Amino acid sequence: MSSSTGAFTRGYRAWQSMMESRPGFDYLMLRTTVFLLTGIGVVMVMSSSMTWSVIEGSTVWGQSLRQGLMVVLGLLTFWAALRVPPATVRRIAPWLMIISLLLLVAVLIPGIGEGSEEVGSQSWIRVGSVGLQPSELAKVAIAVWGAAYLADRNDTRMSRSSPFTIYLGVMVAMTGLIAAQGDLGMTASFALVGMFTFVFAGGSLRIVLLAGAAAALGLVAILVGGGFRSNRFTVYFDALFGRFEDTQGAAFQSYQGFLSLADGSLFGVGLGQSRAKWFYLPEAKNDFIFAIIGEELGLWGGALVIILFATLGYFGYRTATRAQNQFQSLMAAALTAGVVSQAFINIGYVVGLMPVTGIQLPMISAGGTSAIITLGSMGLLASVARHEPEAVSAMQSYGRPFFDRFFLLPEPAVRKAATARERRTQARFGAPVTGTVREHDRPQPDRRR
Repeated sequence: MSSSTGAFTRGYRAWQSMMESRPGFDYLMLRTTVFLLTGIGVVMVMSSSMTWSVIEGSTVWGQSLRQGLMVVLGLLTFWAALRVPPATVRRIAPWLMIISLLLLVAVLIPGIGEGSEEVGSQSWIRVGSVGLQPSELAKVAIAVWGAAYLADRNDTRMSRSSPFTIYLGVMVAMTGLIAAQGDLGMTASFALVGMFTFVFAGGSLRIVLLAGAAAALGLVAILVGGGFRSNRFTVYFDALFGRFEDTQGAAFQSYQGFLSLADGSLFGVGLGQSRAKWFYLPEAKNDFIFAIIGEELGLWGGALVIILFATLGYFGYRTATRAQNQFQSLMAAALTAGVVSQAFINIGYVVGLMPVTGIQLPMISAGGTSAIITLGSMGLLASVARHEPEAVSAMQSYGRPFFDRFFLLPEPAVRKAATARERRTQARFGAPVTGTVREHDRPQPDRRR
């Protein structure tokens, strides 16, 4: 037992040493993980959407071609986010928030917002054949603006004029606007991103506990209120005990998802060979695409997806701890938490660990707005990793990696001083290159003169 523990410890230390000796490793791993998840998504949407594309009057490749186009646009957004310096992102954060708020209001106006009859919520704005889901943009906006607004705030008291109080007010207002659309899953996902940002910035845990209690009371109200949302909780409790009383009604989707996972067993029935996608499993290409992954690729395929999201979470968090400044750190942590938490909520309700909420599996489920905005947010996360002090120093010394040269990404600049004190320090001692400047690390002027 002790020898195995010692071997694990030595292996972990070797892994840590390897990562520390390779500047830019976080940047590499984030890119690789995002591209792998996106590739899996394109393949699985192609597999799961063939039958539904035909019944909707398109060709067998109709949905997959559309999703491929959305992914290409998403990757262009990823590339554009890499080119924008984090300092510029911080400057435009308030405008991103204003646009998101206006869109959240606009989607509630009759004649502008739509989607109620299709998905039970009024959450889309369409111009011709182009659709936009403002709540997807709002999740990124609250993370970016929250990071910009709360960064470097030393006073975390919840007074009336406190930045933390103002932030909570904006977040609660946006949560209410999304809830008014009737989209419970997106409301929960947005609130999680907002609270993660609040906690990472140093907000009071008491506020978080109160918010959690309020959310729990809201869920109880939904449970006793009846309707299709209440039925989701009933199905969830039935699934926990392994029984489904209404497999042709309220429990139909969850039951079919369980059957898909069971059919997949260890190695799966084979890529493209799913039986559930033949009109048995609703939303096979969207909310329940993980069930198709489990059926066609088996336990190993589902485990691979979970490992990739866990990897994204690990390196996203590591990027946040190694960022140049608190704004970049908060933004990286919030964006990572938003995507990873949404992924595990989706996987959780597909396997029966949570009630069905109707949110998509990021970078894998079919969806235009989701693909473009999620990949754009991952571009912002990768940009923070690219601007880690060690990575900047390595690129200045040894040149940019092949990926950056091939895609014409400029060399990341050293962070400019943001405050008058930092400008005075840099004027005397130079700009930091090989380490994050923290308050207790900054050289102080010699006051004996």
